[in-house]
Amino acid sequence: WSVHDDVGEGEEDARRRDQLLVSNEEMTPNEMVRNARRAEETGFTTAWISDHYHPWIDAQGQSPFVWSVIGGIATATEGIRLGTGATCPTKRIHPAIIAQATATSAAMLEGRFWFGVGSSENLNENILGVRWPPTDVRLEMLEEAIHVIWLLWEGGNKQHCGKHYTVENAYTLPDESPPIYVSAFGPKAIEVAARIGDGYVGTAPEGNLLKAFIGKVLLPPLRKSEVRRKSFPHSGE
Repeated sequence: WSVHDDVGEGEEDARRRDQLLVSNEEMTPNEMVRNARRAEETGFTTAWISDHYHPWIDAQGQSPFVWSVIGGIATATEGIRLGTGATCPTKRIHPAIIAQATATSAAMLEGRFWFGVGSSENLNENILGVRWPPTDVRLEMLEEAIHVIWLLWEGGNKQHCGKHYTVENAYTLPDESPPIYVSAFGPKAIEVAARIGDGYVGTAPEGNLLKAFIGKVLLPPLRKSEVRRKSFPHSGE
């Protein structure tokens, strides 16, 4: 994965060189924890951890629950940054539960966690017997799911009644809200990433997508927050 946000060019280049993918499709949970610790000991500064219910192919043979593994890595490391690449917070797990999981991970990693999200794949996510939506609907669900997560990260007793999700009397509050990076592989996803994300991620640098993302991220964070709220008027305390 490569991440594109507001860091300086030199810092971004250094961070890209020092990244590691902890693949949950190919390792047992304990192997993932040990490998993250070894990566930190050998100089890696950043690790991505995949979040799927199924591996890509049966031969890979693994797919542990990522939020338990993140807790293990948090206790086994001291400095390495860690984030999901990427979580789909729309179908398999309700975004209110993901808000609690990410708040817990942020607290355990103490400033070292970021939250990577995406609309994901039918192969990895569709396990509950419901119809897998087309791309436009999945991106719409992703945008609303992230709004729910932001809402709960604010703290307080929150309500939300949207097109895809309902939340009643929910509360969760990280000490510090982690950044959200949105997986984007096309122009529609870039539009969503620019509206809801602190950055976007992909499996390789793509100049046209990066330019499109930069061109659309025009609002400062506080103004962006106001726009997000207006998009979902039936949310609040």
